[in-house]
Amino acid sequence: MTTGDLEKRQLKPPRLVVFDVEGVLLPKRRYLPFEAARELSFLRFVKILLTGFLYEIGLTSLESTLKRIFKMLEGITLDDLFQLYQKVPLIYGVEEVFKRLKQAGCKTALISSGLPQPFVEALASRLNADYAYGLVLEVANNRLTGEISGLVIKSEGKAIVLKEILDAEGLTPQDCAVVVDDRNNLPMFPFCSLQIGYNPDFLLSIKSDAVIRGELTEILLPLKVETSTRLHSSISKDMAIREAIHMSGVLVPFISIYFLTPFMATFLIFIVTLLYITSEFARIEGIKFPVISAITRQAATKPEFHEFVTAPIFFATGIMLALFLFPEPISYASIAIFALGDGTATLFGRKLGRKVFPFNKGKMIEGTIFGFIFALLGALFFLRDPLKALIGAAIGMLMEALPTPISDNLTIPLTSGLVLMIL
Repeated sequence: MTTGDLEKRQLKPPRLVVFDVEGVLLPKRRYLPFEAARELSFLRFVKILLTGFLYEIGLTSLESTLKRIFKMLEGITLDDLFQLYQKVPLIYGVEEVFKRLKQAGCKTALISSGLPQPFVEALASRLNADYAYGLVLEVANNRLTGEISGLVIKSEGKAIVLKEILDAEGLTPQDCAVVVDDRNNLPMFPFCSLQIGYNPDFLLSIKSDAVIRGELTEILLPLKVETSTRLHSSISKDMAIREAIHMSGVLVPFISIYFLTPFMATFLIFIVTLLYITSEFARIEGIKFPVISAITRQAATKPEFHEFVTAPIFFATGIMLALFLFPEPISYASIAIFALGDGTATLFGRKLGRKVFPFNKGKMIEGTIFGFIFALLGALFFLRDPLKALIGAAIGMLMEALPTPISDNLTIPLTSGLVLMIL
């Protein structure tokens, strides 16, 4: 759905705006149980990460996942848990968004599956929100028993809670909008006339009416709330630096040709990736890592600033796999398609994009067209066959446009390289 379509549907702000909490108001990768487990032991932290991963790939339900995670937090005092929660910063722009919504006369609700009810209430009080719902945390002698309950952890629980709010306010779905980031919020969609995915997973990129991948304040535009933010109209400094780094990946083939072997180039990228991972752990703890932390601070978007930034890891892994799996010059062509095509698609989509793909509201058609042109030019530099270059670039940009559960930093180079191998 285009911005114009949204304008026709909604001429004034909704009377109620519902927010998911983790990933929308709080950093996605600063999930409270992860923060708590880090304070206890490395082993417990890894177990919680693996449990969360099983949910992400669809092997476990939300309720069973949450119950397993909180069971591993048994024995932590409620006071210690709340202190850890207070250390988790708000995503940039949250307070501005709620201030604007209040000025526009909108009611607001926070519904969280992962935070205890008192914590969500504290956040609602800070933001002057009207409703707050979280899970019920069982406590004995001020310590967690490991047991949780509540509507919000059920598969349809958030929808039931939202229906209760609508009934209490005397509202209909036409009066309601929702801002969410992952699939466990889908049951709320039938009760809202406007669904906004904020840095959403692949499923919400398809299902949402609007997708926002920049600052949180950009949600105010589809909500028809007065703001100076202009969606898809400007390229920020951090975006320019980020995409410049992304497009610099095209230098890897030349380094492999003229200075190092593909194996040595792969090994060097691997070492740099390990240094980056170390620097990110240090940055989250407030420790500056020479050079790398400074680059990350400049390139990270404001929503990413307080969490572990994983995109560079997928970026480096995509290049390493292309060098390792494909022979020359196919490996070089797939890297060029990935680095130039994906990078320019983002920049041109942001600057010139007006039409979104119907199957992926987070991608702009104009950006993908320009990405294809640059991907083709990059492929032609390494391939003698123009038809192969054309097909490789087209496949790469198809993967850029499609919503998939796997990062396109992996799917673009691997799929384009595989197709070129077959050809």
